[in-house]
Amino acid sequence: MGHTSNMTQSSGNFEAPCPANAAEGGALRPGQSLLDRIGNTPLLRFDQLTAHLPGVTLLGKAEWHNPGGSVKDRAAANIVAEGRRSGKFSSGKILLDATSGNTGIAYAMLGAAEGFPVTLCMPTNVSVERKKILSAYGANILYTDPGDGSDGAIRMARELAAKHPDVYFYADQYSNDSNWLAHYHGTASEIWQQTEGRITHFVAMLGTSGTFMGSARRLKELNPAIRCISLQPDSAFHGIEGAKHMASAIVPKIYDPALADENIEIATEDAHAMARRIARECGLLLGISAAAGIVGSLRVAEQIRRTEEQQAVIVTILCDSGEKYLSERFWTEK
Repeated sequence: MGHTSNMTQSSGNFEAPCPANAAEGGALRPGQSLLDRIGNTPLLRFDQLTAHLPGVTLLGKAEWHNPGGSVKDRAAANIVAEGRRSGKFSSGKILLDATSGNTGIAYAMLGAAEGFPVTLCMPTNVSVERKKILSAYGANILYTDPGDGSDGAIRMARELAAKHPDVYFYADQYSNDSNWLAHYHGTASEIWQQTEGRITHFVAMLGTSGTFMGSARRLKELNPAIRCISLQPDSAFHGIEGAKHMASAIVPKIYDPALADENIEIATEDAHAMARRIARECGLLLGISAAAGIVGSLRVAEQIRRTEEQQAVIVTILCDSGEKYLSERFWTEK
C-alpha cells in the first residue's frame, strides 16, 4: 500500500528473507514461499502527526504486509510449527481455536496452503470482510453470541477441545507460549534493527497480549531504558476488534501486567476518529486497533514533550489495514 511524502518507510540494515529457495543439488529457485513472506514488515513514519512535537519520531510497523494481512500471521505460523514439532498437532487432526478474526484468517491461510483443516470459534459481530475472507480460505466457522465477545468464543473452543481431544489440536493462542515467542524472536528484533537501536518507547494494543509480551521482553533485554506502554479499550463494551479489556475479560495466561511501564485506555470513538484522520491526512487505511495504537502513541508523545527535552523514537504496531473494516459506518461519520 502506498504512502505519502509525510509518511515514508524507515530503512533498516537487517537482511530480508532470501528470495530464493534451495532446491535439490544446491540449485536456487526464484520466488518466495508463503512462510518466507511472514515478517520483515516495513516501518512507516508519521511525521505530519508529530510536527508540533519537535524531537519526537513516531513509527508504525505495517503488519498488513504479512501474507494474511495482519500481525497475527507471526503467532499463527509459530504455533503451527511448534505444534508439528512437538507432535501435538499430528497428521489428521483439525486445528481448533477461538479468534476475533485475524488469527483465524492466519490459521485458515496456513491450513489452505499446508493442507490441514481449520475450525474456528468466533463472535458473530466481527466484520463482514473477515467472515468473507475466512469463507474464501475454506475454514469451518462456529459462531458465538456477540454479547459474550471473544470470551464466548474461548469457552466454546475449550469445551470442544475437552470433549474431542483426539479430533482437535487446540492451538489456544491465549495460553500458548509460541504466540509471544514469535514476537520475541521476530518483531522485536526487526524493530531494533530498523531503528538502529534508537527506539525509546514501544506501544501496543492488548488482545491475546502476545505481541506486547514478546516484543517488550526482548526490547527490554536489548535496552532496559526502553519504556513499554500497553493499550486496551476503556470499557468492557467496545468496538476495537481483537482488543481485550483485561479487567472484565478472561485474562490470557501469557499476559503479565508487570511487564508494562504504563497502561493507557483507549476509547473506541477515538480510534475511529484516528482511522478517519489517517486515511484523509496521510492516505493510509488503518484497522481500528492500529488506529488505537496511533492514539496511544500520540498521548505518550505529548507526555514526553511536557516532561522531557530528550529525543524520542516511539514505535507502535499497526496490526492490520482498514480494508477489513470498510463496511463499518464510522468511516462516513463527521
